Amino acid sequence: MPRPFLSARWKNLLNLTYEVPPELLEPHCPDGVELERSEGRSFVSLVAFDFTDTRVLGVPWPGYRAFPEVNLRFYVRHGNDRGVVFLREFVPKRAVAWIARALYGEPYVRAPMVSEQRLTAEKLSFGLRMDHGGRTHELRVTADSHSTHVPPEDSPEHFFKEHSWGFGTDRLGRTRRYRVDHPRWAVYDIESLTVDIDFETLYGEQWAFLDDADPIHRIFAGGSDVTVYPSKPLDAR
Repeated sequence: MPRPFLSARWKNLLNLTYEVPPELLEPHCPDGVELERSEGRSFVSLVAFDFTDTRVLGVPWPGYRAFPEVNLRFYVRHGNDRGVVFLREFVPKRAVAWIARALYGEPYVRAPMVSEQRLTAEKLSFGLRMDHGGRTHELRVTADSHSTHVPPEDSPEHFFKEHSWGFGTDRLGRTRRYRVDHPRWAVYDIESLTVDIDFETLYGEQWAFLDDADPIHRIFAGGSDVTVYPSKPLDAR
């Protein structure tokens, strides 16, 4: 196993999944990767979470250890390897966005963003607010803090939250992938959810229909330590 490029703790992972026509996603599939479907249906997920204890090549860079992220992703396969492709990823740190674009070819964009967690004896709340395109976008979730369980492998929750690979296309048009390792995540029972997101502003006109759509699956996971390995060409060992 190669030396990890990045290690961190991801926590407060909110995954909101929407069914979308496959013709919207197929043009974004890197060469050699196919769109993954469940019962013939295809999906995107809006995911928000916190990075903490972030280290690059083992180094905890000051000012870059903790920050939130929001991304829109969809699901793909390469043979038996399941993974995700990102349509756009927002972070509040310019250097993080630049490194991700340069080294991984990921579509990162910098946007002012803050998140907060509140934990009481009974409730866990997570909120994220981001400014982009002249508008404030907000997500907020509250869960029963005692309700955690690990979904079975045949559940929708497992399908949407457990993937070992990220796939993308570099500046030369080559398909690359990178491995992401973490234990299976436990999830909470969601009690309330606020979604105030302008998909057209964040992701483009073709995604405007999601402004009026309800997510078909809602997942709020506690998270864990995560290890991200260097990006390699698709068929490299």
